[in-house]
Amino acid sequence: MKVLITGGAGFIGCNTAKRFLGRGEEVVILDNLSRHRSLTANLDWLKTLGGSLQFVKGDIRDFELLRGLFREHDFGAVIHLAAQTAVTLSVTDPRSDFETNALGTFNVLEAIRESQRDPVIIYASTNKVYGGMENVGIVERNGAYAYANLAGGVAETQPLDFHSPYGCSKGSADQYMIDYHRIYGLRTVIFRQSCIYGYRQFGMEDQGWVAWFTIAAVLNKPIVIYGDGKQVRDVLFVDDLVDLYELAIANIDRCVDQAFNVGGGPSNCMSLLDTLAMLENLTGRKLSYRFDEWRPGDQRVFICDLSKARAMFGWEPRVGPSAGVRKLYEWVVENQALFANSTGA
Repeated sequence: MKVLITGGAGFIGCNTAKRFLGRGEEVVILDNLSRHRSLTANLDWLKTLGGSLQFVKGDIRDFELLRGLFREHDFGAVIHLAAQTAVTLSVTDPRSDFETNALGTFNVLEAIRESQRDPVIIYASTNKVYGGMENVGIVERNGAYAYANLAGGVAETQPLDFHSPYGCSKGSADQYMIDYHRIYGLRTVIFRQSCIYGYRQFGMEDQGWVAWFTIAAVLNKPIVIYGDGKQVRDVLFVDDLVDLYELAIANIDRCVDQAFNVGGGPSNCMSLLDTLAMLENLTGRKLSYRFDEWRPGDQRVFICDLSKARAMFGWEPRVGPSAGVRKLYEWVVENQALFANSTGA
């Protein structure tokens, strides 16, 4: 099988590429390498793994490039990860956010439709499509936020409520993915992802907070907590996410046109303060951090109900938060040279 990974030089993309290269698949990466110098480092690392890897430098906003790519290649799967990923940047530059996330995804779908190819299309959506969920009761338990009644977490039946330009752009793309199956028969699957972390994640202050906290802890950089630090997320190690991508491709006839909430679930939750405590234990010292105002669109708690993914694929996260943060910490320690100029900005 030939696999296209848009945004394939990014954190999730390069881990996904590694998995498919290891399986002996042909992998084509499309990336504009614009976000951070880490993308070039990730791409260079992938080239050392061997296997059939092709890199195309390009942007999903370039429709003609995409048309040519899908005419040239008959992909068995397209894993669409290319995106503007920060809520904060979407607020300061909503046009760029829209053009990348909404129009860029539309371009991918249209290029596939025009090509008359029939790949499996996996789209990395976000839990931000559910907005602030103000109608869901939130309480504080043991120094962290929790749902008052959703013991199993947020299910896919939760009403969509796009909040922030990022939520709007990703949510629009999410719905286009669903409708392009209904109207045109494209084989789409949507994963509304929650707080993915792991190897080769060059986290920054406004996106990838588990990785940024870890990098800052290792390099002894100051950390800013926006809000009170009691925010809770169900964290998911990247290897577990890639397992799910593989399962979706293998079971496409059962899961086509469906959206799945994908995170660590109720058994894999931690607050920002919990994460800092873990890192203090790993580093053996007190970390430097301060508090600042809440950021727009920041949910106090988000925990996925994994029932649908569990029933469909028999999938469960295998890497818990303690083990996952330790894995990430050890990788950062071993690769400190990659973060020499890291500021979190």
